[in-house]
Amino acid sequence: MMRSSLFLVAAILVMGLCVNAQLKTKFYSSSCPKAESIVRSTVQSHMDKDPTVAAGLLRLHFHDCFVQGCDGSILLDGSSAERSARANTGLRGFEMIEDAKAQLEALCPGVVSCADILALATRDAVDLSDGPSWSVPTGRRDGRVSLASEVTTLPSPFDSVDVQLQKFAAKGLDDHDLVTLVGAHTLGQTHCMFVSYRLDNFTKTGNPDPTIAPSFLTQLRSFCPKGEPSKLVSLDPDSHTNFDASFFKNVRDGKGVLESDQRLWGNDDTRPLVQKYASSIRGLLGFRFEYEFSKAMIKMSSIEVKTDTQGEIRKTCSKINY
Repeated sequence: MMRSSLFLVAAILVMGLCVNAQLKTKFYSSSCPKAESIVRSTVQSHMDKDPTVAAGLLRLHFHDCFVQGCDGSILLDGSSAERSARANTGLRGFEMIEDAKAQLEALCPGVVSCADILALATRDAVDLSDGPSWSVPTGRRDGRVSLASEVTTLPSPFDSVDVQLQKFAAKGLDDHDLVTLVGAHTLGQTHCMFVSYRLDNFTKTGNPDPTIAPSFLTQLRSFCPKGEPSKLVSLDPDSHTNFDASFFKNVRDGKGVLESDQRLWGNDDTRPLVQKYASSIRGLLGFRFEYEFSKAMIKMSSIEVKTDTQGEIRKTCSKINY
């Protein structure tokens, strides 16, 4: 696997200093020394069978942190739980988290939280997709509340940039974090139902979304034929299983698949960073997007965490302890 420069790796290790003072790197070094290696080997095993699970874990972690904070509440099952909400349709990675949890419970019962497993697994999935690695601050505890009614705080593919910025700001994230974290769309796919409305009758004009490059419009129509809303289309058509900056090049060139992504180029606050990332290349000083993405992920994964005596350490990630 191609690795980033030594400078980048060293810088990311320094970034491992906690955003939240109650979290710390190597939290399980004494209580469960093999915790991080077990999570990584489990991610590797699942990705060997299906590389697209990396995108699933990224989305799962993001959706967890934006509702009730990064507390594993997205992992709880139930008819009124977060994962049952429409916005969470198609979430993936639950089996991998449960697999790692079962192994850790056998080795270190009641020690490693599901929230931490998800944060660690997401880092490993990005790393194993030829993306960056970073030191994950751990010590999260699992929440006991999961409500589908609270999922409205999640950003939507139909949101304007202003609405996206408002939703990120509510979680302590700024415009830089927004653009950087949306770069996770370098991995993964979406359903054509979130794209088709842009292709022929955008805003009921009878015409396609004018921000789509004409050459890409033909391609996008072939990806999403009429009458096939459930068909999948890659968010980064050229490299949807490799973590790189091509997503930003696509947005710059009018080839953003989601409307919310393409709008980042049309906004004065977000365009400069899209341009910066689109122009970045790998080199001796590392890869600017990879470096910034690592920092943003550490920041995001510290949103409203539960620590100390808050919450619990679940025995099974899909249900609270009784």
